[in-house]
Amino acid sequence: MRSRFLINILLTLVWVALTGSYDATTFLFGFILSFLVIWIIGRDEESRKYAAFAPRIVSFFFFFLYQLVKANIQVAYDVVTPTFYMKPGIVRVPLDAKTDLEITLLANFISLTPGTLSLDVSDDRKVLYVHAMFVKDKEEFIREIKEGFERKLLQILR
Repeated sequence: MRSRFLINILLTLVWVALTGSYDATTFLFGFILSFLVIWIIGRDEESRKYAAFAPRIVSFFFFFLYQLVKANIQVAYDVVTPTFYMKPGIVRVPLDAKTDLEITLLANFISLTPGTLSLDVSDDRKVLYVHAMFVKDKEEFIREIKEGFERKLLQILR
C-alpha cells in the first residue's frame, strides 16, 4: 500500500514536471489523475486497499488544515480582544490508539494545533493528558478529539 502511495506521488511529480506549472491546482489534479490510473490498472488486493487509503489521507489533510485555521483564528481573536475568553484546563482523553506510532502521531497532531498541548501519556498507555486553552465542556472536548483526530488517524494507520 505504501508503494502505491509512493508511485502516486512519483506520477504526480512527473505530471507537474511535464506541464511545467508548479502550483497547487496542478499538483492536486496530477495526484487525482495518477490515483485514477493506479486504480484502473491495478486489480489486485493491494490496489483495492490503496483505493481506500489515499482518500483517507487527503481527508485527514483537509481536516487538519481546517482545525489548524479554526484554532489559529480562535487564539488570535482571544489575544486581540480585551476580554479573555479562555477556559484553560487539563483533560484526560481515553485512547483507542494502542501502538507507540499511533499515540505519538495523535499527540503530535494535537500539539501542532494552536491552543492545545499534549502533556503526557499514562503508564498503561490508555490515557493522554491534554492541556487546552478553551475547554467549555470536557466531554465535548474529548468527543472532538476522539471522533476527529483519533478516528481519522486510526483509519489511516490500521
